[in-house]
Amino acid sequence: MSISAINEHLLRAIGVGVALARASDLRLVFHNEPFAEWFGAPDADATLTSVLGELDADALDQVRETGQRYSAELEIKPRRRTLIFAVNISLTSGTEEPLLIVECQNITRIRELETMIDSYSTMVERNTRELEREKERVERLLLNLMPRSVYEEFKTFGVVTPQLYKNVSVVMLDFVDFTDFAAKTDPTITLGELNDIFTAFDRIVEQYGCERIKTIGDAYLAVSGMPDETPDHATAVAHCAIRFLRYLERRNESHPHKWRARIGLGSGAAVGSVVGIQKYVYDVFGPAVNMAARLQIFAHPMKIVAPESMKYDLIDEFQVSDIGAYDIKGMGEMELINVSADLRAGQTRSRFQP
Repeated sequence: MSISAINEHLLRAIGVGVALARASDLRLVFHNEPFAEWFGAPDADATLTSVLGELDADALDQVRETGQRYSAELEIKPRRRTLIFAVNISLTSGTEEPLLIVECQNITRIRELETMIDSYSTMVERNTRELEREKERVERLLLNLMPRSVYEEFKTFGVVTPQLYKNVSVVMLDFVDFTDFAAKTDPTITLGELNDIFTAFDRIVEQYGCERIKTIGDAYLAVSGMPDETPDHATAVAHCAIRFLRYLERRNESHPHKWRARIGLGSGAAVGSVVGIQKYVYDVFGPAVNMAARLQIFAHPMKIVAPESMKYDLIDEFQVSDIGAYDIKGMGEMELINVSADLRAGQTRSRFQP
């Protein structure tokens, strides 16, 4: 077998479509079996442009004149499936007659894989964005349930170590005659009223650097001095309490439902931690919380009651008056005080006007 016969045999065997065309008139002089299988067996007088009609004529002229390589992608649809081919055309050198070498490679599978990868990438990006949004939503939810520093510990370690805070102050608010109001009023209205009021309270608490811990029905509990130490924790909760009452007074002037509240303040030690393993709740308990919860019972409507132990922390910024000694169950006999706004101090120190 001659060298030319061997070369022709190899060309017919490889999985690349190969054809030769005269550069002068583009007439095909050779093609292998894959070329004929993909594009049909060309006639004796067939030209390159008649077989591969999508080729750029100007680009072919450039190849014939300068020898510059020409690459393109062609699509054919022999049956139902569209096939994609990468076509490379170059000019031979050192032959008696210039010839164009046409190489065709089926890249349909490659393009399908690329499309599949792009689709998967788009799906992964979309899922990633959804996961990020869900993560942000969960984070916002947990930050509504616990202070940020506690959340960071919980996120990092999966648990929250109970902490004893020796110097904190607590404000506890409870509405007057709420049980009767809830029994006689549409639940939607009751919930809407509480939502408006507690939202305003949250803004006040945040303004004074306190932490809203929880609401228990119509009761509202906030603390200062935990989880971060606060030197003026007593005055912070007192400011919150006074702003609570001021907000209710102003709201009552323009709303049909009139809200009155009793407020108790407490100061001392408290423990804070996450309670539960399925429904996480950050809670505080201890002497300061018990004191605030029980003292609000001794307050008249729209008044604030505090233990005498807080008197000297509050007397510079608030009006303080003695109530007297009371025997408080579980806490023994305690001297109580009324706390109200010092108008001059309130005008100069107020940072929030609900």
